[in-house]
Amino acid sequence: MLIDSHCHLDFPVFDQDRDAVISRAVNESVSRFVVPSTTVASFADVLELVQSSPRIFGALGLHPYFLSEHGESALAALHQALGQHAGEIVALGECGFDARLADHDAQWQLFEAQLSMAREFSLPVIVHCVRANDEVAKRLKNARLTRGGIIHAFAGSQVQAERFLELGFVLGLGGSVTYPRARKLRGVVASLPKDGFVLETDSPDMPLQGFQGQRNEPARVAEVARSVASLRESTLEAISETTSRTVQRILQLSA
Repeated sequence: MLIDSHCHLDFPVFDQDRDAVISRAVNESVSRFVVPSTTVASFADVLELVQSSPRIFGALGLHPYFLSEHGESALAALHQALGQHAGEIVALGECGFDARLADHDAQWQLFEAQLSMAREFSLPVIVHCVRANDEVAKRLKNARLTRGGIIHAFAGSQVQAERFLELGFVLGLGGSVTYPRARKLRGVVASLPKDGFVLETDSPDMPLQGFQGQRNEPARVAEVARSVASLRESTLEAISETTSRTVQRILQLSA
C-alpha cells in the first residue's frame, strides 16, 4: 500500500477524468490520497472529495501562492470551517511561506495565524516551505504546536532536515528526488530515519524525471517510492510499508 500524502485532486485540471486518475493510482497500489486546500473557494471541493470516497482525506488551509485571493474574511472562514468540519479533515494546510513570492510580511502573518489555529484545534500542519527552511523551523518551534505535521516538498540540507524532525515533523518527498541533478537532496534522503519521511506527488504539479511537461498524477508516487528505495538501498515493499505507517501516525489515519 502506498499513500500520496499531498495531491490536489480538487483542481479543475482533473475534472474531466478524476475517476480514471484515481483508478490508475489504485492500479499502482496507491490506495489513499491526502488532498490539501489552497483557498477558501476550494474548501467545498476538498470536502466533497472527502465525502465521495473513503480513500481520500482532506486538509483545509490557505496557500501563500494565492495570497491575493485571501481577503480579510479568509482567516475567519478557515476558522469556521475547521470547527464545522473537524471530524472530516486530518490536517490544516496547505499553508506556509514561499520566498519567491512577494509581500513576505503578509505571508508570515497568514502563516502564523494558521499555526495558531492548528494549535487551537490540535491539528497537524501541512507546510509549504520554499527557500525559508530555517525561518519556518523557527516559527514552528515558537508556535508550540500540539502536533507536528509534514514539510511538503522538502528541499533543504541535512541539518535543516534534522531540525524539522526534532520539531515532530516529517519530510514530504516527491518528484524532485527522481532527478539525478538533485544531489544534495538525494544525499539527505539516503540518510533519513525510516520514519522521517512520507511520499507525495503534488499532482498536478512537480513532474518526475522523464515526465516533464506532463500533468502529474498520484499514480506516479510509485515511481517516487522506487527512487527513494534505490537511494536508500531498500525495497519498494519496505518503503511502501514504512511511509504509509508514517502518514497514518502523523495524520492519525485509520489503519
